[in-house]
Formats: sequence, C-alpha cells, structure tokens
Amino acid sequence: MPRGRYSLHDPHDHSLLAEEHFQCAPGPSGWRYVSQVTTPSGDHAGSVDLALDDLGRPIRLELHAASWQVRGAALDGVTWVRTDPTGAHATEGNVRAHAFTGTSPAFLIATTRLLRLTPSASATRVRLVTFTDPVLAPRTVDQSWALIAREAHATDNGPLTVDEYQVTALDTGEQHTIHIAGDVVLAGPGIELQHLESPPSVFS
Repeated sequence: MPRGRYSLHDPHDHSLLAEEHFQCAPGPSGWRYVSQVTTPSGDHAGSVDLALDDLGRPIRLELHAASWQVRGAALDGVTWVRTDPTGAHATEGNVRAHAFTGTSPAFLIATTRLLRLTPSASATRVRLVTFTDPVLAPRTVDQSWALIAREAHATDNGPLTVDEYQVTALDTGEQHTIHIAGDVVLAGPGIELQHLESPPSVFS
C-alpha cells in the first residue's frame, strides 16, 4: 500500500500551493485513494477519497475544500452533488463524461486506469469533469492522452516500470508530460513526489 506525500505547485510560477498526504491500494473491487491536503503552513485544506472499479470508472468520489463538498460517481455519464460551506444549498450536476479530474494526482492515476493505453496506440480523447479549487466549481474538459514511452528502471525492490504520458488540453492545445509508476505519479504539471514509504502497487 503506497503511502507518501506530494507537493502541489502553481504550474506557471512554481509557487507551493499545498501538500497532499496520501495512501492508495488496489482492492477486490478496483483501486482506492485517500488523502489529506494541507496548506504550505500546515493547516488542513481539504481531502480526497476516490474509489475506482476494475474498469477504472469512479464508483465513489468525495472531495472537501474550503468547506465545500462534492460527492460523485459514474452514473449516466458522471453525476455529482456539490454542497456549499453552510450546508444549506446542494446542487446536482450530470455530464456525459467518462470520469472526474482535478488537482489531486489521484485523478491522473484514475485516467490511466480508465484508458489502459499501450505504447503503440494512438492518442485517445477523453471527456472529464474537473472541480476547480478552492470552491470545487465543476467544469467539463476534453483531453487527449497518449502513452509515448514505457521504461523499466532497476531498483532495490526489483524493476520499476515507468510510463510517460503526453496529455493535451484540446481547448487550448497546451501539452504536459506525466510520469507514472504503478499507482504513483512521479512527476506531472504542478506535481512533485516528495516522499514515498513503499513501492508503487503493480496493476495486473
């Protein structure tokens, strides 16, 4: 069960925005990721709880940020309920999308589990609903994902397979490179893996 810490940066000026303390693991029904998000000063800023089924679909999502809350799942596309900080108002949303995304590295792992790309395959288009910080406002985005390299690196625990993905935002054409090993993001836009207590899980 990988457990560790990511630092989350502004991808433009590289200022530190938050740290995400996480643990994740494959299970009998798929994969689950839970984390606590803190500000650079160490104050609690939110949390992520994401569970996927064997096909990579989100069967449960719960996000907290700045007292806002989102609960969602794959249902008629993706469906979610967003609750304001007072708890007095809740709005439901539904979009014909494949899955969710957001600032947490968990969503990058989730997208790779959903797409199951191979190095020889062409780029795949995917529609996602993202929740923007700090108020978890929903927005639909279209991306293109391609697995451009897969390399095995020798480690003390045996070979570690690292996948290199190229992700393109289809509305702006902006491209990012993401490196993933198993269920851990090694590097991505605004994401740095700072600490890892155990090796990444290997998906079958």
